[in-house]
Amino acid sequence: MTREDAFGNKSIKVPFFSPYISKQDKIAVNKALNSTLLTDGPKLQEFENKFSAFTKSKYGIGVSNATSALHLSLKSLGIGKGDEVIVPDMTFVATANSVLLSGATPVLVDIDDDMNLSVESIERSLTKKTRAIIPVHFAGKVCNIKKMKKIAVSKGLALIEDCAHAIGAKLENQHVGTFGDTGCFSFYPTKNITTLEGGMIITNSQKIAEYVKALRNHGITKSLLQRYSKGTPWDYDIVEPGYNYRLDEIRAALGISQLTQIKKLNMLRRRAFEYYNQELGNEKGILVPKLSKHEEHACHLYIIKIQKEYGISRDQLFKKLLSLGIRTSVHYKPLHEFTILKKRGRIIDSIKNAENTYHEIISLPMYPSITTKEQDYVIEGIKNH
Repeated sequence: MTREDAFGNKSIKVPFFSPYISKQDKIAVNKALNSTLLTDGPKLQEFENKFSAFTKSKYGIGVSNATSALHLSLKSLGIGKGDEVIVPDMTFVATANSVLLSGATPVLVDIDDDMNLSVESIERSLTKKTRAIIPVHFAGKVCNIKKMKKIAVSKGLALIEDCAHAIGAKLENQHVGTFGDTGCFSFYPTKNITTLEGGMIITNSQKIAEYVKALRNHGITKSLLQRYSKGTPWDYDIVEPGYNYRLDEIRAALGISQLTQIKKLNMLRRRAFEYYNQELGNEKGILVPKLSKHEEHACHLYIIKIQKEYGISRDQLFKKLLSLGIRTSVHYKPLHEFTILKKRGRIIDSIKNAENTYHEIISLPMYPSITTKEQDYVIEGIKNH
């Protein structure tokens, strides 16, 4: 039985992703729509408080998306023109774009076998201009964050965690995003929880939190609620130019509702993840992702590596699965291949692992509502190549 996917393809049997929106979510959104205050209001504050409690951080600041979260984090730490910021060569372009938007230079660094930022490559890429490291907890797997934090502390560098894939991911019961100066989350429709578009910054620094709250709202020193509930609405200050990076009440209400379901959603993802591992783990020429006892994997993406022993290439497998009505993808094209980063990025150390990995990886369908029957159809397509 086929169905139409999000892109209008009517012959799809297993989509790559399927956003999880429950009846509870729809009720929460409709209720928020009845409010007369539709932005910068109490629902946003509630979402921020609940998200910071969930991650056990002191402050949560809701923003328009994870890119703005990264950009504001860089700005709050004083990073700009003339500075260098280390980012993994294999990540979504938003990680590097935020650095470019700050005026700094992204230094593209190699990855390790888990597709996370390589500690050894970080050390070889440090210069006198290095001001920050942005590790990405890739696919929901916690990176080697403790060693990265040790480097950052010893060198006096800022540490900004890109947690776009990693809501619910923990290392030794500590949630990602709380190891660095800030943690930046995404609520895009493919993520473990969604607000359609949206993001969150978490931090334990009051100074960073206050600065980011002002900057997300044009640099205005008071929130809309503060201005209309105390004194005269126009009585505020602007200390520097800011941005329109707000998160509205509708999306905040959806975020609150989704957050109450995060443990269930991540459990469903993990179940699907483990089933793929069980069925594909012994397949010749395929490397499956690892799960560690010391960490809680968010299971955002399920990525396998196709090696020569498999018999056909990654691209051939992609085409074959698509012909069967199975949507897959690749995460990601390395940053150094994009024109803008060829011009404005830097590479100091070798990026061979990123280059080689790119040609091997393929992301399989992964979402909370995926059924065993759908997974079996994907697995059969992979095994019968």
